[in-house]
Amino acid sequence: MDSVEKGAATSVSNPRGRPSRGRPPKLQRNSRGGQGRGVEKPPHLAALILARGGSKGIPLKNIKHLAGVPLIGWVLRAALDSGVFQSVWVSTDHDEIENVAKQFGAQVHRRSSEVSKDSSTSLDAIIEFLNYHNEVDIVGNIQATSPCLHPTDLQKVAEMIREEGYDSVFSVVRRHQFRWSEIQKGVREVTEPLNLNPAKRPRRQDWDGELYENGSFYFAKRHLIEMGYLQGGKMAYYEMRAEHSVDIDVDIDWPIAEQRVLRYGYFGKEKLKEIKLLVCNIDGCLTNGHIYVSGDQKEIISYDVKDAIGISLLKKSGIEVRLISERACSKQTLSSLKLDCKMEVNVPDKLAVLDEWRKEMGLCWKEVAYLGNEVSDEECLKKVGLSGVPADACSTAQKAVGYICKCNGGRGALREFAEHIFLLMEKVINSCQK
Repeated sequence: MDSVEKGAATSVSNPRGRPSRGRPPKLQRNSRGGQGRGVEKPPHLAALILARGGSKGIPLKNIKHLAGVPLIGWVLRAALDSGVFQSVWVSTDHDEIENVAKQFGAQVHRRSSEVSKDSSTSLDAIIEFLNYHNEVDIVGNIQATSPCLHPTDLQKVAEMIREEGYDSVFSVVRRHQFRWSEIQKGVREVTEPLNLNPAKRPRRQDWDGELYENGSFYFAKRHLIEMGYLQGGKMAYYEMRAEHSVDIDVDIDWPIAEQRVLRYGYFGKEKLKEIKLLVCNIDGCLTNGHIYVSGDQKEIISYDVKDAIGISLLKKSGIEVRLISERACSKQTLSSLKLDCKMEVNVPDKLAVLDEWRKEMGLCWKEVAYLGNEVSDEECLKKVGLSGVPADACSTAQKAVGYICKCNGGRGALREFAEHIFLLMEKVINSCQK
């Protein structure tokens, strides 16, 4: 269960937290600002994700794919599905980030160059946003780099702000780490324990640990932000589960972060179902799309052995694998690959064939997965429970899916998608056992 603990109302001389260092620009006040606004309407709570294009550590980190989804997509999905925000915004200075944000259903605030510098603070960008949005009463500043955020976290924090009267709430995580004083080089001093007695070192289970900000979100009312604070007034912290506390600013080892997300991330409102059927487009997915013609006019295609192994592993796990193509492929050539899969070629309407196969097996759409790469695959990708495309798929197909492979078509994409299916199926099994 999520643990929520609340801090008492507090007055502090400098409550600025991690996201609000530096002197903010002056905020233009409006008639809705401050604590004295009327109560004709419920306060407007806006989610705001700051996503500058100029990340120095990882270029365009905010839209780099993490477990097949743009990084920012994970928090946008959680914010939108929470149902507590009157509006969900992404503040950015970059066209590609804007396009991804809109694909996920967010509104976009194009931030100025003045608040897009390396020296700009989060508070600078939030204040600029509020200057353009007088309707907003409360800002939920959600960090794009926290992909394991769940809607339930946001729902509970919104309740703390709206129902329990807190002016600001921020996320923390509990750590069991012993701290020691730092000694500067060249200084003859000895280090001192800061939070333990070395003579009586507690066991982990005997120590409650300490709370640390994890940077997932900072909620604050407008009147606080107008004074230059994101943390202040009647403050509270919200304790997140440790497994949900993943920060890509810290976890720069992307593969490890991906494994955490696949295990603990939020995948949408509808529960995942066990996949029973995978349908794969032949040209550009199973193969790289290249066709070679021999001297006697016979068609020659190539495929990656890794993909053949992926098909074999899927079948061994009880998942039916079938192949489809809109092109009049040579069935004799395909049969020579010895993949032992049912296939249909020269298909003008892939969705109709996919639906026929689904009904034949008595499956619901959530039990079907599809790997495609072309415009002709778009409707199939949108319909199934689990969809994927190779890294080199067309943009139309990429916009329709939940998972974008790192591998190209015919170069391991099918095997990679199979591994993704296995990880999600493990998640389904674990959820059923709870």
